Amino acid sequence: MAQAIVNFGERQDRILTIVKGKYGLRNKSQAVNFVIDKFEEELLEPELRPEYLKKLKKIRKGNYTRFNSIDELRRATS
Repeated sequence: MAQAIVNFGERQDRILTIVKGKYGLRNKSQAVNFVIDKFEEELLEPELRPEYLKKLKKIRKGNYTRFNSIDELRRATS
């Protein structure tokens, strides 16, 4: 486990305190780890949704969906 001395600004410290309280974490170190984990999930490499994977498989097989208009496409994706 790596250890670091980190200086937070007043706003960042408040945010960590809010995260700590909201999620019932014991200390700010856990809050920092929680925020980092959420960042990784949401921004770095999110997993593809299962329905999107099905569409990708269809495309790779050559099964395409044809649309006659933009409105038809929008109705299909809504």
